[in-house]
Amino acid sequence: MHFDELIHFCFQLKGATETFPFDKTTLVIKVQGKMFALLDVDHPTGINLKCDPERAIELRERYDGIQPGYHMSKKHWNTVSLEGLVSDDLIRELIQHSYDLVVQSLPKKLRDELEN
Repeated sequence: MHFDELIHFCFQLKGATETFPFDKTTLVIKVQGKMFALLDVDHPTGINLKCDPERAIELRERYDGIQPGYHMSKKHWNTVSLEGLVSDDLIRELIQHSYDLVVQSLPKKLRDELEN
């Protein structure tokens, strides 16, 4: 998946914002202040995405392009290759899954703010 297409997809999600809290190249995409995606803007070879722990293991076993989250909790995060090892459709699905997990974990007040 091309970097511009990936970024465009992420920012189509309601309430998505970008930050650079770690350094000048690590883009962190958040919803209501919580991370759901991270990637290096200078070398976008992979994207870190939150994932249901059971599904994370299943995906790693099934796809060479999905590994435990780089510099993240290996239980809750995967690094998904952007170099053609994972289909664009699956990447979009996993971005949506990550976003949905984060939104579901938000307090009701923040979920309500997002909806309105």
